[in-house]
Amino acid sequence: MIDKNKFLKLIEQKILWLSCWMIHNANHIRSNDDGLKVGGHQASSASIVSIMTALYFDILRPEDRVAVKPHASPVFHAIQYLSGLQTKENIQNFRGFGGAQSYPSRTKDVDDVDISTGSVGLGVAMTSFISLTQDYIENKAFGKNLTKGRMIALVGDAELDEGNIYECLQEGWKHDLRNVWWIIDYNRQSLDGVVHEGLSERLSSVFEAFGWNLVVLKYGKLQKEAFSEPGGEQLKKWIDDCPNQLYSALIYEGGATFKQRVLDDIGDQNIVSQLINKRTDEEFLDLMANLGGHCVYTLCDAFKNIKDDKPTAFIAYTIKGWGTPLAGHKDNHAGLMTKVQMETFKSKLGVIDGNEWNTFLDDKSNQELDKYIKSLPFQRAGHRKYKSKKIEVDSNISIKDTSISTQNAFGKILDQYAKNNTEFSNRIITTSPDVSVSTNLGPWINRKGLFSRVESSDTFRDRKIPSAQKWIFSKEGQHLELGIAEMNLFLMLGAAGLSHELFGERLFPVGTVYDPFIARGLDAMNYACYQDARFMLAGTPSGISLAPEGGAHQSIGTPLIGISQPGLLSFEPAFADELSIIMSYGFDYLQMENGGSVYLRLSTRSIEQPHRHIDESLKTNILKGGYWLKKPGPNPQLVIVYQGVIANEVIEAASILGERFKDIGVLSITSSDNLFHDWKNKSSNLHTHKEQSHIEVLLDYISKDTKLITVIDGHPMTLSWLGSVFGHKTIPLGVDRFGQTGNIKELFTEFAIDSNSISNIGFNIN
Repeated sequence: MIDKNKFLKLIEQKILWLSCWMIHNANHIRSNDDGLKVGGHQASSASIVSIMTALYFDILRPEDRVAVKPHASPVFHAIQYLSGLQTKENIQNFRGFGGAQSYPSRTKDVDDVDISTGSVGLGVAMTSFISLTQDYIENKAFGKNLTKGRMIALVGDAELDEGNIYECLQEGWKHDLRNVWWIIDYNRQSLDGVVHEGLSERLSSVFEAFGWNLVVLKYGKLQKEAFSEPGGEQLKKWIDDCPNQLYSALIYEGGATFKQRVLDDIGDQNIVSQLINKRTDEEFLDLMANLGGHCVYTLCDAFKNIKDDKPTAFIAYTIKGWGTPLAGHKDNHAGLMTKVQMETFKSKLGVIDGNEWNTFLDDKSNQELDKYIKSLPFQRAGHRKYKSKKIEVDSNISIKDTSISTQNAFGKILDQYAKNNTEFSNRIITTSPDVSVSTNLGPWINRKGLFSRVESSDTFRDRKIPSAQKWIFSKEGQHLELGIAEMNLFLMLGAAGLSHELFGERLFPVGTVYDPFIARGLDAMNYACYQDARFMLAGTPSGISLAPEGGAHQSIGTPLIGISQPGLLSFEPAFADELSIIMSYGFDYLQMENGGSVYLRLSTRSIEQPHRHIDESLKTNILKGGYWLKKPGPNPQLVIVYQGVIANEVIEAASILGERFKDIGVLSITSSDNLFHDWKNKSSNLHTHKEQSHIEVLLDYISKDTKLITVIDGHPMTLSWLGSVFGHKTIPLGVDRFGQTGNIKELFTEFAIDSNSISNIGFNIN
């Protein structure tokens, strides 16, 4: 007969040891050539060991997903090691090159990481958006075989200072969030100090206001038993009244000091004195350290008592550094046990020299524990990173307008996809932070509707009040409307963009946002890309061509974000036919093994469209990042290179300059990002036969004496690097300071990117 509580305590002790030893090995034993502190957060790991033991070895089901607080990475790796999903070599190389990562990573770790964490707060909020994605898939025809799981965040109490968590709470309330648990490691210490008194009560009121279940786990089993003894009520009152800093300090000072302080504070009360003094100093310290978050029995019982699917917050009182010599000290966040302290800790846990890395399988007396662990359904599931079938993308959409903006063309292309009603279009999910109409998602939403588990009609339409929008909410809807919070947008895109790996069903998430406000969600966008989430982002309207809105709404540096962000391929097409080709390719790129996400920088400014047939060669060049809009003659003195909406001005300037420079050329760039990385990768590859990059092929056509004028409605650095390819003299034009209100002509003139300024600069080139 298995004594589960005994097993869980033994597992808890093993995890505490392995996580602390992993960090100690990295800092004090493994060779360190550069002398930098390796770190690893022993105290932050120790505080959550009991919580993670209860979850991973008694509660979790294969369909559940967990976001582990960043500083508990060693605990997670230890658990995976005991479960057979992590290797000894990797944890011995914790925080080393190619070893177990500092923070759990879906893309860098070999173990079964559900949700990458590292940028604090984002993993917490991510659980809510993964749950919304799960609801979305469940309500679609392709989600009929889905087994719904709980999305669980293990949260450090200091993480709750992050604003994105509260934005997420409000969004969850609006969308009737379900199947989410947040388990707060309430150790009351952060990097710089101890949290303010009363934080638990404030947090409780927040969760209750948003309709969450709230479970406060303040006392462990030992404490509850002591409270039932004579004098126990006085001890409980002392614990409740004790300030956080004092409680932590007394834990650090040890049982004798702790005993004396409680006796001094309570006074000479015989029954309380008996309760305290009948315990040794060590037993009393164990009693006072037996908070709810360190009692596996209490934790398992609380988790199993949740019978509904309402979101639930557990506030689990813990001690930072629990069970280690660092317990309670206010400087323990980044602290490490000394070698002497580690020897004491090692002796306390009964670890024999040479057996530091042992699992239960290595210990003959505990092999039954190994069988118990590996027989659990969650552990038997192994690596739960699923795959989905490739979805055929609809063919390119033809836009016939003679003059149109790329933003408007984007809306028309999505609208045509909606009309097609194919498996591909039925797997598109769009989302936007309250700017769907102004980013041209309106036609798509009118055809596909808004997603909600609760159906509701459009009251304005029912009352026959004219409106261009049909806001109908249903389970069939394919647009998830968000509030004005760009962090939530990118977290939603990240969650939906991992649906193929989390749930085995491919979605094509498309998000729209005002281009200048991409920066407001940049942390969450980077976080989504780091996890290899696949989504399409339309940043629109972009640049100073959004003239009357003023400098606060005019983007400048976003093309550089597109170039510099790993996992995100950026395009800035000038014309609708380019955009159609790029979008069709982009949805395929989302599905490629070596693909990623796609960023489209679009404009509200309508420009005249070229009437042309796009053959395979031109299509290939558009996707590679550039093509000759006007191929130069045999001896060009000047070439104008442009990207995006500035095409009109460049074409007009080229016409003016052509009167003097007969061989002038115009190079159209659709993706400086693609061009740069192709050039960089091929130029730096010294081990293979030198193959020219696409930009080298394009510029090889012109002589080294040809001058380049680069032009963009954005930061000039986006294109100025082109002069480095073959050493052409380059004059970079663009926007490098804040704009203001005005019309396009005035602003383009102000920033010298109008046709007259471009041509005047061209005439004056030596």
